[in-house]
Amino acid sequence: MSGYVQSLPKYITLCERNYLRALKVLPEEVIGACRQIKIGSMDFFIAVEAVEKYTTDIKVTQQHNLSNHLGQFQLSVRLYHDAKVAEVVQHNYHQRVKPSYRYPNPSMHHKDEKYQLNAFLGDWLVACVENGRVPLDWDVNNGMV
Repeated sequence: MSGYVQSLPKYITLCERNYLRALKVLPEEVIGACRQIKIGSMDFFIAVEAVEKYTTDIKVTQQHNLSNHLGQFQLSVRLYHDAKVAEVVQHNYHQRVKPSYRYPNPSMHHKDEKYQLNAFLGDWLVACVENGRVPLDWDVNNGMV
């Protein structure tokens, strides 16, 4: 059985596009900064978890009111500023995502799971940029009252 071979140019292009999309929705690059984006009955939260010289780690969380049986979904994403790529490094508190998996495997990972997660991140970011609304929290008194 031959293993899965990922197309590196296709993967890098996806990560470059995700980087540009992520910059459009990124809150201030300060640890703890968070931006809420509403799409229909779903809320997306983009939170800055770590800021280093060449990287920024963010967490993208989807919350919804669709069903009590569906939990919230989270992706940990690292933005590499020197390479200008964004890559999913972890999802829903699972171990780090490997570049590929043998198939079948005990955890039932797809052989191209890393690519699929990054494509899903791309879909999320496109939806947030094109259809999202950011709730405004205006403080007209500048905190004076």
